[in-house]
Amino acid sequence: MAGSRKDVRVRLQRAALELYSERGFDRTTAADVAALADVTERTYFRHFPDKREVLFDGEAAMTRAVADAVANAPAGLAPLPTLLDAFLSIAPMFTEHDRELSERRHRVISATPELKERELAKIAHVTDAITTALEHRDVPPHIAPLAAMCGIAVLTRARLEWLAGDTRDYPTLLADAFADLASLVDPSTGQGFSPIRRS
Repeated sequence: MAGSRKDVRVRLQRAALELYSERGFDRTTAADVAALADVTERTYFRHFPDKREVLFDGEAAMTRAVADAVANAPAGLAPLPTLLDAFLSIAPMFTEHDRELSERRHRVISATPELKERELAKIAHVTDAITTALEHRDVPPHIAPLAAMCGIAVLTRARLEWLAGDTRDYPTLLADAFADLASLVDPSTGQGFSPIRRS
């Protein structure tokens, strides 16, 4: 079956999710995924270097988007409000994939040690990118990685709530998570940060 490069990648991703969910990651080969997607194994490897990467497409683009959003946040904000503003500015990226497919992907990764390890590597890359972007905003080097790790924790919580079917929109999930983070530091200011919001 022919198709554009994007179409083929999507078919491979959906086929991988289906097979990994039914058989398990370890009992599925790249050739199995290719066959279900109606392409050759050679075509599979033109798109993805191994069985894991079919589930991590778009990682580089997301990492760049997060770093750019941090860099472009309004001047004068403290580190955590900077991250809230940055995450709000790219919130649509976090929900661009179908929720049911995203939830299935999460289940497959959570059930597979090799994929969990790859997910942790992805998180580390994003954390490093956020840290670097904060340091370029003159956040001290002993603060930037701590803020980045807090930001990743917020992103993780918001994503898990979204995957679980929370009815709040993604910006609200992010803002509420940052407010809860603020309440850990100072319960009297639990409503948290006041970044410049984008319309």
